[in-house]
Amino acid sequence: MPPSIQLSNVSVQFRLPRERLSGLKEYVVRWAQGGVRYEHFWALQDVSLEVQPGEMFGVIGRNGAGKSTLLKVLARVLKPTSGRVILRGRVAPLLELGAGFHPELTGRENVYLNGAMLGRTRREIQDCFESIVAFADIGEFLDAPLRTYSTGMVARLGFAVATSLRPDILLVDEVLSVGDMRFREKCLARMADFQNQGTAIVLVSHSMPQVTEWCQRAIWLEGGRVAAYGPAGDVVVAYQSSRVVE
Repeated sequence: MPPSIQLSNVSVQFRLPRERLSGLKEYVVRWAQGGVRYEHFWALQDVSLEVQPGEMFGVIGRNGAGKSTLLKVLARVLKPTSGRVILRGRVAPLLELGAGFHPELTGRENVYLNGAMLGRTRREIQDCFESIVAFADIGEFLDAPLRTYSTGMVARLGFAVATSLRPDILLVDEVLSVGDMRFREKCLARMADFQNQGTAIVLVSHSMPQVTEWCQRAIWLEGGRVAAYGPAGDVVVAYQSSRVVE
């Protein structure tokens, strides 16, 4: 069976203004005058990896190492500057708490909004609406504006919508760091069920015990480059050893 995810020498370059600009107005004026100078920043450089169906794959590294950029490439939010990306099947991203939600809409309305953004049809959302509400466990807040929700409630609703239909690829960015233990156990149980059915899961986490316990393999990013890639336990040990040396 071919890998669910294949990245070959993927690089992402951003162009950033050299000077700190106070706002959009100053930027437009300086740009019109030809006075904005840029520098190029490589967020990812020559990253290659594969994730197999049914595998949970960890992504670790310090803040600014390129983890979020990598997930955005996998979510098709960012197009790489160079390299090749192959994704096989439906992708469900959980990259940011509340991403795709509108704070003034109710939980019910946000289910349909977020589901549509994930490529679901209205019929698909209707068919699994009750199971989404049951999994999110938001009770009487279903018809309240999202701005009245706690961070944990937003996370529960986001996870419930994204996983209401089994994706072929699930991208998870620190979502399991919020909420209570009972909800985390529900999430893990659903993810384990997806794995057994062949879903490839990419997990970004700052919890090394989490990566060691849950992931089969992992990648350590450092300055946008691959510092280590292989069995999760070995990658975590290499990463932790580097932190001790610093």
